[in-house]
Amino acid sequence: MSALVSIITPSYNSARFINECISSVLEQTYTNWELIIVDDASDDNSRELISDIAKRDSRIKFVFLTKNIGAAGARNIALEKSEGRYIAFLDSDDVWKKEKLTKQIDFMQKDDIAFSFSTYQPMSEDGKKMLREIKAPLKMDYYSFLKNTIIGCLTVVLDKHKIGNVKMPNLRTSQDMALWLSIMKGGVDAYGIEQSLAYYRIVGNSNTSNKFKVIQGVWQIYRDEEGFGYVKSIWYFLNYAFNAVKKRI
Repeated sequence: MSALVSIITPSYNSARFINECISSVLEQTYTNWELIIVDDASDDNSRELISDIAKRDSRIKFVFLTKNIGAAGARNIALEKSEGRYIAFLDSDDVWKKEKLTKQIDFMQKDDIAFSFSTYQPMSEDGKKMLREIKAPLKMDYYSFLKNTIIGCLTVVLDKHKIGNVKMPNLRTSQDMALWLSIMKGGVDAYGIEQSLAYYRIVGNSNTSNKFKVIQGVWQIYRDEEGFGYVKSIWYFLNYAFNAVKKRI
């Protein structure tokens, strides 16, 4: 029997996008999954939509928070409730291609990989798919990732049998970057799939669309999470900035 994949999905005021997100999971050719949605005290009708969709499929589980704790906290609650060998991440405004899990789990099992990610494509807020691809390198280690944060959270799959339980640092932005670094620092390299397997939605009011917040978050990780001095942080930050511009060209 195929291994269970736990899909971690934080949600906050996601009513416009959550149906498309969940539909992309329901359409997966890999069927042994659980989708754990943690709604972070939304004040739109996200919860009604989520609970209604969940009635149709027992693999969809949800937690409704009464107080907003941020994406990292919401993901960590989902991680605590996860029962799968594999952990996958999908934000509520993003979409997977239907063979995403099949291709990725096959890739990991064939080559005995603990940490994988893939190429992905941006799409507009209204769902228009872009031809441009954010290309996944074939391999990244701790030092290369410090200089190039190209791993898309929506494409990551982790093998808990090899990595163990994981928890995201309680940061408002770039918490996924901090988690990947902590895993890589332990000697686990990340392996990329060149094929595009997901669509990342560019939403106007999201943290990741706010470049200043992203810059602050990356700098905070260098200085506070990794404990780098000023000069070393500047060195890695300049490489990060160069690669961030490069991947958008």
